[in-house]
Amino acid sequence: MSAAKLQIRGLTKVFETRREEVLALDNVDLDIADNEFVTLVGTSGCGKSTMLSIVAGLQQETSGDVYVDGEPVRGPGRDRGVVFQAYTLFPWLTARKNIEFALRGEEMTGAERTSKANELLALVGLEKFADAHPNELSGGMQQRVAIARALSYKPQILLMDEPFGALDALTRQLMQELLTEVWEQHKLTVLFVTHDVEEAVYISDRVIVMTNRPGRIKTEVKVDLPRPRRYEMVGSPEFGALYSEVLESIREESLEIEQLGSTL
Repeated sequence: MSAAKLQIRGLTKVFETRREEVLALDNVDLDIADNEFVTLVGTSGCGKSTMLSIVAGLQQETSGDVYVDGEPVRGPGRDRGVVFQAYTLFPWLTARKNIEFALRGEEMTGAERTSKANELLALVGLEKFADAHPNELSGGMQQRVAIARALSYKPQILLMDEPFGALDALTRQLMQELLTEVWEQHKLTVLFVTHDVEEAVYISDRVIVMTNRPGRIKTEVKVDLPRPRRYEMVGSPEFGALYSEVLESIREESLEIEQLGSTL
């Protein structure tokens, strides 16, 4: 594995409410290599999305540092593409125009932007829907457009916060397959957040399990399954062993929450 593309050092986040301070992340260290696919999992409220948001430059850390290629993150940047669970497409623009909009900051002619948008729509299998508006597309199709848009300006890192969480089971599976195919073709660093253990094992090179709040890294599970990934491997003993390892680690955290609740 090559040198770290993304470095997180001593990352701490405290939220202040009217009644108290809430420690969401506590002194987190994490390195993610160039072209590595890493997924964060853990119980609800463990700080997964908060960490991703800080890496995206959308939230300010309380202390600690985030670096991309050794340069500190000071806010949002085009070196990082972000995809959320909500599709965040402009409803008044077509699929093609949504992608072209993201390319406005690039030194490209209008024709070049259109050509690039068409290329990306073909990549995600939506070339026949280039002129459709978001309300004419299914949820899975809208998320494909969102992924194509995030890839349009060639970010070095793709940050994804439960992007398939609102989809039905079959569409979610198809989107997981699509994402791994796109990643295998284009090779970029991905930090992905999910509650779905099967999804985490299927798509990742490493799965990072976080502790209950305050969020710390509890353990990491290296996924040595061969690539390209195909969904048939979900039924294999190797997949099952990795799934059980990740699930048991999260389950231990869930049991701690229950035990704490019973003592209150």
